[in-house]
Amino acid sequence: MDTLDDLTWLAAHFLFAYPFVLSWYWMAGALIFYVVRERGQAPYTQPPTLPHYPPVSILLPCFNESEQVRDTIAALARTQYPNFEILAIDDGSSDDTAEQLQLLLDEYPQLRVVLLDSNQGKSTALNAGLQASQADIVVCVDGDALLDPHAVTWFVNAFERDASLGGLTGNPQIRNRSSLLGRLQVGEFSSIVGMIKRTQSVWGSILTVSGVICAFRKQAIVDTGGWNPAALTDDMDLTLRMQASGWRVTYEPNALCWILMPERLGGLWRQRLRWSEGGVAAVMATFPKAVRARRWPLLAVLANYVVSLLWAALIVLFASVWLLDLVVDLENIDFNPLPTWWGTVLAVTYLVQSFIGILLDARYEKGRVRFIFWIIWYPLLFWFLQTCAAVTGLLRYVFKPKSKKGNWVSPDRGLT
Repeated sequence: MDTLDDLTWLAAHFLFAYPFVLSWYWMAGALIFYVVRERGQAPYTQPPTLPHYPPVSILLPCFNESEQVRDTIAALARTQYPNFEILAIDDGSSDDTAEQLQLLLDEYPQLRVVLLDSNQGKSTALNAGLQASQADIVVCVDGDALLDPHAVTWFVNAFERDASLGGLTGNPQIRNRSSLLGRLQVGEFSSIVGMIKRTQSVWGSILTVSGVICAFRKQAIVDTGGWNPAALTDDMDLTLRMQASGWRVTYEPNALCWILMPERLGGLWRQRLRWSEGGVAAVMATFPKAVRARRWPLLAVLANYVVSLLWAALIVLFASVWLLDLVVDLENIDFNPLPTWWGTVLAVTYLVQSFIGILLDARYEKGRVRFIFWIIWYPLLFWFLQTCAAVTGLLRYVFKPKSKKGNWVSPDRGLT
């Protein structure tokens, strides 16, 4: 029984120490990124003047985007960059997306349309767009994204300054904020997503680009083998393979776009479950390549992802035993997983992290600080949801038959 008590003690301390240390690690990395990259920089609405403007193709994969595609292309057409094209790829939509794209050809001279006969997945659509592109730099956006007019210039500026860069992830901002879930995700993208990307960029390797807004050198995609049609998370899969092959991928916070996110619990759960299952698959596939190539920064990111899965599994285990102990008194187990001061320390740490994240992103949107109130409720919902999704995604990866093609479905966007 002493051995069981010792294991319980070690596991409980790991459950506390891991998020505590990681949170301060993220804060330190994000502040370093801010001091080195963002402090004193011109506003994102004033990108630098480039010595030359190489051609850029904006890839827009579409599947059943009838309600969004007109606004998306209108925003893309407002791009303040002198040498770009829009390549819209319809992946066999069952609504009138293809017809709308054809009508828009006369309205926007920068637009080209690629029509696929059947729904083959987002990766296949992106690969088709890449083949149609004649530019050396491609920017990828989703069908609901409203791209900031200056984002392309910021992307190209980063590529021109660093020849080792193969990919860049932009800075997505939530635009549907009518519900509690919408407001919570505004805080999540500042206090979690933006902070992690800043930190990982400082230490040399990132886990994933945001597929809704990212940019790549065409050569880097070709060297990596293109988008993987079997990947559930095409963005993460490509990011990891690209870094394993020797290209760098980093964060460009000035490249903004405005996106829609799920505002129903069911839609949010399906999204996070797909992210988790696809993430496990991408990490497991990349680990051997990173080891053989000795990509130490990438290996550190991958190892942390594996540790986070262990942490999530232990959370579920402890919660299950705790609930069981409430129903059936487990007299032989000295089980006290949540000392009160642990929760207080983690809560204060999270609030500090959230406040720093909000302040760092305030330069991209005035009034961002007002969302600090909604972030207070984030752990009650998102930590629980994400933990359950991580464990379920791991189990699905292990036991679910592997598909030869990543499914493409229209995401849940908003309440209507």
